[in-house]
Order: sequence, then C-alpha cells, then structure tokens
Amino acid sequence: MANLIIDIGNTAVKATWSEGMTLGKTFRYQGERVRNFILSLTVREKADVMVISSVYNISSSDEAAYRSECHRLLILDSAHSQVLAQYGFPLWLTPDRIASLSAARYLFKGKGCTVVDFGTTLTVDITDGEGRYLGGNISLGCRTRFKALNRYSRALPLIDTPSEPGLMGDSLTASIEAGTVSGIMFEIEGYIALHPENVVVFTGGDANYFAKRIKNSIFVVCNLVLMGLALIADEYVKKVL
Repeated sequence: MANLIIDIGNTAVKATWSEGMTLGKTFRYQGERVRNFILSLTVREKADVMVISSVYNISSSDEAAYRSECHRLLILDSAHSQVLAQYGFPLWLTPDRIASLSAARYLFKGKGCTVVDFGTTLTVDITDGEGRYLGGNISLGCRTRFKALNRYSRALPLIDTPSEPGLMGDSLTASIEAGTVSGIMFEIEGYIALHPENVVVFTGGDANYFAKRIKNSIFVVCNLVLMGLALIADEYVKKVL
C-alpha cells in the first residue's frame, strides 16, 4: 500500500504518492480549501501512512479528518516535532527544511551539502561531510522581492520574473529585473564560496531558473522536500513494524 506525502507551504500545497523512495505524480494546489484538496486525493485509495508537513499547525478537526483517510497519520509541524528530533537537525528548522536536508544527506551520503530552496522564501542550509548541520539563512524569494519593491515603494511597478535579465539595467523595468535576479545570484554564489567542497543542491519553484545562471556545478532536485518526507514515511513504517 502506498504512502501519501503532503507538503503545505507558504503559498501552495504539493502532494504525491510514494512507494519507499519512489515518488509518483506531483499534485499542486493553491487556495484556501486545503483539507478538501487533501481528502480528494484519498477518494480512490486510503494511504498506508499519510505524512503532512506544514508551515502552520494542523487543527484538531483537520487532524481527525485526515486520520480517517489513512492507516497511520504522521503530522510534522511545530506542535508535532517528536519524529523529527531523531534526524539530528535543530528543531527550530521548519519540517520542510529538515525533510530536504534529510533527503540531501541520503542522496549525497558522506558529502557536505549546500541546499538552496527557491520558494516564497529563499533558504540556504549547510551540512558537513558527516551530515551535521552547520547553519542556515532565510531571505526573500525571487517573486517575493518583486512584490516587496512594488508594495513598499510608490514609484516602482510590479515586475514579473524576466526570462533573460541583464546584469545591469538600462531602464526602470530592466533595473528592477537585473537588481533582483543579479542580487540573488551574487547572494547564492557567496554562500557556495563559503564551502566550495560541498555538493550544491537547488530545489523549489525557481531552482532551474537560477541553476542555469550559476557557473558552479549544481544538482537540481525539484521535489527534494517530498523526497525527504517519503524517506521519513518509509523509516517511520519500518520502526512501527
């Protein structure tokens, strides 16, 4: 029987069915009816283990609804951190970051990793060759930066992510495009330079966009968080059995 893997993020929900570490089709949802979306995935089949990683705490009513649609429910939020404690990462990290680091440690065993997640926020997390966590930072994601410039400055328009931004702008629009994209590139290149021996892993919605603009060798694993959650689900099943 398959496991149902769900990641509730800041702006979207991603879900997939998994068999061990093998992921199926990814489902994505943006909206307010998160519970309805999750329950719609179990209409044809109940999950063996349903793993839900969430940036906000799951309510008791939602938890009861999810529990009725699986054999075992594993919630990973700030109120349910017991399972995550065994992975050796600080629990102030959000569950999705712990999941992505667990997946990176699994994929690149014995190597230090610099994991960059390009989402609503831009997170950078670094481990050493033994998988120990060295620290991480959070800043605004690419689209969030465009929105912030528009929101907090009356003179600046809202710009979409450009397909081919320059390094320097020659107009107001081009300056916003270049300043935002180049700023992120310089930021990431600086983090990579801190640990040049590390494997660099990009994930998140804008991973491919920035990977092709960085000169360093990059591994792009778009579903790194889901892969990490699948690993947690698989190990959870083995321990329960």
